[in-house]
Amino acid sequence: MSEKTTSGRGQRELRVRVKTAKGRKLSSTLWLERQLNDPYVIRARKEGYRGRAAYKISELDDRYGFLKPGARVVDLGCAPGGWCQVAVVRVNALSQNPKKPAGTVLGVDLQEVEPIPGAELHQLDFLSDGADDLVKGWLGGRADVVMSDMAAAASGHKATDHLRIVALIEAALDFAFDVLEDGGTFVAKVLAGGAENTMQAMLKKNFTKVANVKPAASRSDSSEKFVVAMGYRGRALAAAKAAEEDED
Repeated sequence: MSEKTTSGRGQRELRVRVKTAKGRKLSSTLWLERQLNDPYVIRARKEGYRGRAAYKISELDDRYGFLKPGARVVDLGCAPGGWCQVAVVRVNALSQNPKKPAGTVLGVDLQEVEPIPGAELHQLDFLSDGADDLVKGWLGGRADVVMSDMAAAASGHKATDHLRIVALIEAALDFAFDVLEDGGTFVAKVLAGGAENTMQAMLKKNFTKVANVKPAASRSDSSEKFVVAMGYRGRALAAAKAAEEDED
């Protein structure tokens, strides 16, 4: 590994260069080099976050304010834990002050996640039968926020990867509809064009505000965006529909 030094206007700029190792593909070498020089990755290391994704959820919350003190949060696809780290602080999950509302952070992932103070973490395949019931049981009530950073392993086949991502978003959204409190928020990683048209319509019907956002912390060459749906009203709509049917 080597460092390239450049200077200009009195500033010294260092860039890590990664030498190609035996058995390592060029694509892997380029990815490693990009990681080592990514300003958000460097910042995350310095500030104790487990990845650059922490800055994505921080930016979304700075803009929309859904991680309120006392909020009950479910983080689906939480590994390696950056979103949970941010949520624990913002909802006061570690608060010992009885005068301040203490929130709850529950993280779930297919992989085992190293413990995070203030968060309850579980290893689980969220697409498996009965997984949503398990999560509801661990939560012990409704959630104020459901976040999903779930991502399918890339197969290299664009159409297949697209379907896998859609399936994950749909599973997270179905769970959100079931567990969110009235007025709750759903946040999820979606496709480059935002949520699918059908899903977008469903979100707009069940939430008072829906935004598709690409945070600054997302790489410019990444196709990811995030949907932030606020003001859950689906339960109220369902109750009103049931009342109408009873009258008929």
